[in-house]
Amino acid sequence: MPSPGLPVPTISLRLLLCLLITYLVWGTTYLAIRFTLESFAPFLMMGSRFLCAGLLLALWLRYRGAAMPSLRQLRNCAVLAGFLLVGGMGLTAVAEQTISSGATTVMIGAMPIFGLFWGICFGARPRWYEVLAIALGSAGILVLTGGAEFRASATGVMALLVAIGSWSFGSQIARRLDLPQGAVAFAAEMLLGGAILLVLSVAFGEPWPRTISSQALWAWAYLVVAGSLVAFSAYMYLVANVSPTVSSSYVYVNPPVALAVGAWLGGEQIAPQTFGAVALILGALAVLSLGTWRGARAIAAT
Repeated sequence: MPSPGLPVPTISLRLLLCLLITYLVWGTTYLAIRFTLESFAPFLMMGSRFLCAGLLLALWLRYRGAAMPSLRQLRNCAVLAGFLLVGGMGLTAVAEQTISSGATTVMIGAMPIFGLFWGICFGARPRWYEVLAIALGSAGILVLTGGAEFRASATGVMALLVAIGSWSFGSQIARRLDLPQGAVAFAAEMLLGGAILLVLSVAFGEPWPRTISSQALWAWAYLVVAGSLVAFSAYMYLVANVSPTVSSSYVYVNPPVALAVGAWLGGEQIAPQTFGAVALILGALAVLSLGTWRGARAIAAT
């Protein structure tokens, strides 16, 4: 029997594409964040990124004649943006000032554990294959941690832990809020989240960059287009249509992707233990995919 409050996923091309986007694109954004931090302060970078992406999406929706959200829906979008974009992404950027991009993805591997905890708090019962996938994925993250040079300040670690908790909680409450349909919600959340982050940037006295390196500028543009417009929209589709474990399964793929990209473009070293971690992570995804497929077939057969 399906767990209360958790939608039963159906296998579709859109679902698979959204999963692939969150797996690959978000795996590369951690290095892009590190590159942008060479020229931008964290809240300023994240705020300008989401505000720009939100404006572009809102203009396109306006051109298409999309309906405007109600005041209640805008309030809910602001709440969700506070947890996902301000608490989740803003504090991740703060953490990456002292934590490497690879180590950041390793710690974010705890996301499904947080999601499972919030789900239990809301009365949901995890399916057996979700628990097994979390166990295998977490084991892979532990192996990655053992092979990583995990040198971080206490402030960075605390910021990242709060970011993980904030993002996972926001993902849990997203399906319980009255939000605009489709891309209208994404645009509102990015506009409101970007505005809040820029206010925080001013409040904390973050400096504006005097010069911006070409590397930081290209990385910022990549975060706007791929990381925000494309990947965030794909993630919010998953949040609304599949269980929290499936929608957060990207955290198992992001670490090896981020480590590979970091080694290729950032000159980071990959420890031998990483290959064992990748095997465990792929095992977690196989269990999750098989369980989801069997669940969808069982529902279709009834």
